[in-house]
Amino acid sequence: MIAAEPQGRHTAGIPDWQRELAEAVRDPLELLSLLDLVPEQLGRGVTAATLAAAAADFPLRVPRSFIARMRRGDAADPLLLQVLASPRELEPVAGYVTDPLQETDARRGNGLLRKYAGRALLIATGACAVHCRYCFRRHYDYAADQRDGPRWDQAFKTIAADTNLDEVILSGGDPFSLGNARLAQLLGQLADLPHISRIRIHTRTPVVLPARVDAGLLDLLKPLRDRIVIVVHANHPAELDTATSSALRQLGDACRALLNQSVLLAGVNADAATLAELSRRLFAAGILPYYLHQLDPVAGAAHFAIDDATALGLHRDLNAALPGYLVPRLVREVPGAASKVPLAT
Repeated sequence: MIAAEPQGRHTAGIPDWQRELAEAVRDPLELLSLLDLVPEQLGRGVTAATLAAAAADFPLRVPRSFIARMRRGDAADPLLLQVLASPRELEPVAGYVTDPLQETDARRGNGLLRKYAGRALLIATGACAVHCRYCFRRHYDYAADQRDGPRWDQAFKTIAADTNLDEVILSGGDPFSLGNARLAQLLGQLADLPHISRIRIHTRTPVVLPARVDAGLLDLLKPLRDRIVIVVHANHPAELDTATSSALRQLGDACRALLNQSVLLAGVNADAATLAELSRRLFAAGILPYYLHQLDPVAGAAHFAIDDATALGLHRDLNAALPGYLVPRLVREVPGAASKVPLAT
């Protein structure tokens, strides 16, 4: 294992998490070198050039504290497979498209998406702490949200005018990629709307970059605790080391509910024992398993796909191994559906 950098330090007034984010690894060869690997160990036809081509199509970005949880010398490490650019991403596969959830049709301008009754989703930022290779928004045109006018202005006007809304979901990118001052401004504006009873934040950052859960973040969340729901994203039990679990427990104290959603990924977590251990570790960190998603068919991610029959079998095994409150709902997002679509009844 690579030694993780100590937490709690600041350099020239820059918070730890922003410093670590700036130092994230962006070169596939550097990532492999840190893990004592070379391209040829990844499979036939994998070279420095093919890795670079995949990273040019969708840039690589991974914090070093996340790399520290990967196994040296293991080309099949489940954390590595989630973030390492692969030449397989460049192979066209029928049915895998750039906008798998048809979000273009749901856009209302200035980063606002309307998919479900009573809820609106706001793209808070296009930035993420990590670039997951299966991301359903890997081709999303974030720049278009800013061409509609000053950030968030029209979105807030739309939210304020629609009293049928009672929940706003902050997504991205990753909302926790915003600095504390910017995030406080965003949450404060939403909290001022009396008809918005819940603010839900979808984030992977505390899992891959636990230093993000700093005193400033906790201080801005706690006054809004009763209205804040946070959904984190962990896919494998190895992601939840001691530092990460501690940060997540602190985050749970600053919100009304702390939930997790995972994506079912071939080579990463497509076995019942791994998923069961993930649920146990999540619960130990104060998190309830929420959703287990079937992969969204986004171009570049087909090699992660698991067929529905296998997914349903895994879910049955989870039901047999765990108490019901530790079994996430197996779902798929279907464009135009009124909610997530359960695969298992």
